Amino acid sequence: MKLPRWLEWIPLGRVEAIDPAKPPCPANALAEHFYLLDVRTYAEWSQSRIRGSINVPLHRFSLPSLDLDTINKPVICICLSAHRSTPAVRKLRRAGIEAYELKGGMLNWWRLDLPTEKS
Repeated sequence: MKLPRWLEWIPLGRVEAIDPAKPPCPANALAEHFYLLDVRTYAEWSQSRIRGSINVPLHRFSLPSLDLDTINKPVICICLSAHRSTPAVRKLRRAGIEAYELKGGMLNWWRLDLPTEKS
């Protein structure tokens, strides 16, 4: 369902998601198969992130802030609990980019004890 542009930033509703418990590839190789876009704040991202993720906080997120020509694989948007990632996925999909959110966000990633790195 297409939303009016002013509603696409509301972090409610559903978008397609990738479940880290059943990824299409091993969790430690996620960045090889997907462009990992973390929309949490820099402080959150620097404390614990998925290896290979790029940080673009949602409050600064815009398509011009991304070099769309270099994104040659599907995008997974990441946040803490899969709320902030929802509007980012909608915006990317509206631009014709294959995008998903990380199901359950980083809370789910940590619960599954999947690998992380920090600054």
